[in-house]
Amino acid sequence: MAAAKNKDVLLTVNNLKKYFPITKGLFRRTAGYVKAVDGVSFQVRRGETLGLVGESGCGKTTTGLSLLHLIQPTSGRIQLQVKGKMLDVNSKTIGGLRREMQIIFQDPFSSLDPRMRIRDIVAEPLRAHGLKNRQQRYERVEALLNSVGLGAAHMNRFPHEFSGGQRQRIGIARALSLHPSLVVCDEPVSALDVSVQAQVLNLLDDLQEEFGLTYLFVAHDLSVVQHISDRVAVMYLGRIVEMAEVELLFSEPKHPYTEALLSAIPEPDPDIKGEQIILKGDVPSPADPPQGCHFHPRCPYATELCRQESPKLRPAGEGGHLAACHYAQKLNLNGVFPGETA
Repeated sequence: MAAAKNKDVLLTVNNLKKYFPITKGLFRRTAGYVKAVDGVSFQVRRGETLGLVGESGCGKTTTGLSLLHLIQPTSGRIQLQVKGKMLDVNSKTIGGLRREMQIIFQDPFSSLDPRMRIRDIVAEPLRAHGLKNRQQRYERVEALLNSVGLGAAHMNRFPHEFSGGQRQRIGIARALSLHPSLVVCDEPVSALDVSVQAQVLNLLDDLQEEFGLTYLFVAHDLSVVQHISDRVAVMYLGRIVEMAEVELLFSEPKHPYTEALLSAIPEPDPDIKGEQIILKGDVPSPADPPQGCHFHPRCPYATELCRQESPKLRPAGEGGHLAACHYAQKLNLNGVFPGETA
């Protein structure tokens, strides 16, 4: 895990929202909204890895895409530090900030154009951002491929000639071609075999140290998040419900949803029978979230206060531990200790 030596804030997100309209009828009138991201706020320090975790459909990928304006946010403020100044990231400025913010996509099979050679896939961002000299572009591509464990011999091949792990390395090289300061990793190892996952995670660690990268690491596998992250933010139904340093969050969770997620981590020792917390009911629809705390219909500790009042993300412990739970200071929740999920 790469330590965040420089504590300067690189990225600030304040009250980010992304609502998708629900249309009905012949004239496609808006009948409601799917609140995929509903008021998310956080900061990412330069040189650290912030893990963003949660169940499928919680809004974590939409958050990452909204940060990069690959989908247009509904509202909220995004700021990125560039050359010592905090600049607003919006539809007017994103073109000039593309160099600083890049993404590694989840699926290494669909994210590479099957009709393009690898040299052109990796060189495309360089060409788009003004590097006209073809020879210089290809020299840069060769250096990038060497950095990710490939080489010049792979430059003239097509994507179908590579394995899944190799394709993801190509995607990583493309993301690094413009020397970005922030890289959004959208579940970059979820489509890979376990043995290949470890290789790619170690590669990301090495590249972070070599190039001084900052990661927003979106994932649903808590074991992966524990390995690579410095801090972790837990999302549920479009909102962040807990955020803490990785060791604190895993060993001392303050939100019941985090406790349930941790209990679902497989135990590597078959002789140890862990007690998994089975949450009742299904995840509510983001088009019609429940009143009060969004988690209260499934929470074993819910009270009338939880049903009526939505808790804010506020301090719940030492080391910047935050939780959106009315009883974060009172509940004694079970976690896992560092190393148990390795």
